[in-house]
Amino acid sequence: MWPNHEQTDRLLNDARDGKTGAVDALLGHFREPLRKVIDLRLDPVLVRRVDASDIVQDVLLEANQRLTDYLKSPNMPFHLWLRHLAQDRIIDTHRRHRLAQRRSVDKEQPIARPAWADDSSNALVAQLIDHERTPASEAIQGELARRLANAVNELAEDDREIILMRHHEQLANQDVARALGLTEAAASMRYLRALRRLRIVLVPDGGTEPPE
Repeated sequence: MWPNHEQTDRLLNDARDGKTGAVDALLGHFREPLRKVIDLRLDPVLVRRVDASDIVQDVLLEANQRLTDYLKSPNMPFHLWLRHLAQDRIIDTHRRHRLAQRRSVDKEQPIARPAWADDSSNALVAQLIDHERTPASEAIQGELARRLANAVNELAEDDREIILMRHHEQLANQDVARALGLTEAAASMRYLRALRRLRIVLVPDGGTEPPE
């Protein structure tokens, strides 16, 4: 989902060198990945009131303002830095709308979270469900993707977050560890536990264990 490291490094170097339009090109390259991250984590109740694109714009504006400091001392990969800014904005948005307007917001009916990308859904379903029990028809795959989305939403927040990071964002375990402030071993163990819990929700009657 995120731009590859070589592409990002080139854009960062252009911005560091002060090339015309380099900052706009850099931030524009991350607009869509940020929107997907925010879409997936924004409370469904608030989607009726808050446009994810507005949060993306706020994140990019803050990134633009703080970019010089980041370029001087990049203490984490750029995409993780942007994720950190986005997470702060999401928390602020939830706090502002859920606390300041709790009574009116809570009466609204939630809508479904945005659907996962097909590749992400299919890959995770393949990990969790025995292939021999999964007919490879488009209708069945669509139903499995819907069940998967519902199952992910039933997980505890920590489990849901690491599943989204690994599968929706396709972050490597090393990036997940850095983003969550864990060792790589701890991040890997948390991910495996989350997979097991997800599989229990998705396939309550048992079956093949997900690979370790």
